[in-house]
Amino acid sequence: MRAVVQRVSSASVVVDGAAVGAIDEPGLLVLVGVTHTDTPAEAAKLAAKLWGLRILHGEKSCSDVGAPLLVVSQFTLYGDARKGRRPTWQAAAPGPVAEPLVEAVCAELRALGAHVETGVFGADMKVALTNDGPITLILEI
Repeated sequence: MRAVVQRVSSASVVVDGAAVGAIDEPGLLVLVGVTHTDTPAEAAKLAAKLWGLRILHGEKSCSDVGAPLLVVSQFTLYGDARKGRRPTWQAAAPGPVAEPLVEAVCAELRALGAHVETGVFGADMKVALTNDGPITLILEI
């Protein structure tokens, strides 16, 4: 699994003109990509890493301060643009594989005590955020 993690002051996801997920306080925006070989164990490991990642102010984690997370599926994280001008998406898992694993990340986070907001899997989403720092990390699990 691959995730782009951004420390944000706020973030939201809009689908068809309606807000479907938002955090209005400091927390993390997490874009999650899934590849063909990913498993529920990796989803659990990613959730634990996100919950304990010490990148909030004062080197705190979401678990330390109860900060919310906005998790958005992002198959394009597995895009490959090394050749030509058009990326390929062959490394991205198809929806029937990826969707349950993105949902597993969210479920694991909630089981750890996190407040989790989400986008809509497979939808054309408009993501807005105020990056705080800015701090942006790429995680590979």
